[in-house]
Amino acid sequence: MTEETETPAVDLAGIRDAVSVRLPAVSAYLSVLRTATAGLAARLDFTLDQIEDLRIAVDEACAMLLRQAVPGTDLVAEFELTGEEMTVRVEVSTVGVTTPKRDDFAWMVLTALADDVDATSDSPDHMAIVLRKRRGAARPA
Repeated sequence: MTEETETPAVDLAGIRDAVSVRLPAVSAYLSVLRTATAGLAARLDFTLDQIEDLRIAVDEACAMLLRQAVPGTDLVAEFELTGEEMTVRVEVSTVGVTTPKRDDFAWMVLTALADDVDATSDSPDHMAIVLRKRRGAARPA
């Protein structure tokens, strides 16, 4: 290899990428989002268990949001990757502000699979769930 064709070594600590995915707010498209989640988590060298946890968490967050989504609108997923962490924000348009119940089974699943979970509403007609998963973090016993 010459100096010009040599592929530089990837320093995971220096990675900071942002990826956005816009899909119809219909459950049939969630498989695309699960695949994107797994691929991006693999880019950060997450373990197979962490990748699967993140895929399930994103799927569950989307399922919660789709129940509130205005028909015919989009679900937007924004992924932010840093060297040690992936943050996923999924958002839909809603009719009125509704936040997920933090004491139901779906919320407990989210909090068990992701390191941090939050629900936000920046405006009266949007709801978002934000998940964070760190590469080195272990789930509590």
